[in-house]
Amino acid sequence: MGLGTPARAGGAVLAAGAVGLAYGMAEASAYTVRRVEVPVLEHGQRPLRVLHVSDIHLMPYQRRKLDFVSRLADLEPHLVVNTGDNISSPDSIALLARAWDRLLRVPGVFVFGSNDYSLPRFRNPLRYLAGPSGRRVRPPTSLPVGELRAMLASHGWVDLNEHREVMEVDGRRIEVRGTDDAHLDRDHYPDVAGPADAGIDLALAVTHAPYLRLLDAMTADGVDMIFAGHTHGGQVCVPGVGALVTNCDLDTRRVKGLSRHTADGRTAWLHVSGGVGTSPYAPYRVACRPEATLLTLVARD
Repeated sequence: MGLGTPARAGGAVLAAGAVGLAYGMAEASAYTVRRVEVPVLEHGQRPLRVLHVSDIHLMPYQRRKLDFVSRLADLEPHLVVNTGDNISSPDSIALLARAWDRLLRVPGVFVFGSNDYSLPRFRNPLRYLAGPSGRRVRPPTSLPVGELRAMLASHGWVDLNEHREVMEVDGRRIEVRGTDDAHLDRDHYPDVAGPADAGIDLALAVTHAPYLRLLDAMTADGVDMIFAGHTHGGQVCVPGVGALVTNCDLDTRRVKGLSRHTADGRTAWLHVSGGVGTSPYAPYRVACRPEATLLTLVARD
């Protein structure tokens, strides 16, 4: 009896772990579209639909994910905001281009994340509990980011990695600015800093990882809304508690979804995407479905 009880207990733990892993892997392909309304436009403006897509982490064998991504065009957005980490394989770029055939005909903007630059690597997931993942000790294996950039730009999407310009979208003049990935310290916000241009209808800022140094600077410059990804919504959340980590210095209350950010007496809307995918080495989600978000921007009261 004494030897059998620990064995049974150990077996129960292993069985529970297997069930939990199977559930997490199933949830990782339970793709959903979230819909959010944001009162950010000037009085009298008609609604503007913005599709926010992030962290696809596409591998060539992920057919269900490709099908989900291809159907996002059915949402008929006026503008697409892509906050990076699109691919996890060099063979994914052509597949993504085909899946986004209709969506690439819509005005869009993009920035890059770490997995647009280099292949993902296995990491012990418990290390994230100690703080944001740091720089790699070994040199990363590069992905063809230039090819990805050329594909997106050839369809007219605006590269916002340290770039700023004014676009016309659905008859509105929208100023967009963005930075490269702050998680890799590739961001150089001073290159695009400063008050919004005069005579615009809306000022948007875009970055991959929502580090506070960027959120503060963008908000202080008076942008109306900031878009980011990177967090995967916490990826493994505790029901009733929420996310345990954000993999940056943003608080867990704002790990995904719509919130407000205040700096230097100014306030901007912040939308952090929970993301469509995961690293191929951690293909699970718990209480945190993969998502893209259709934001309907409406006039302020």
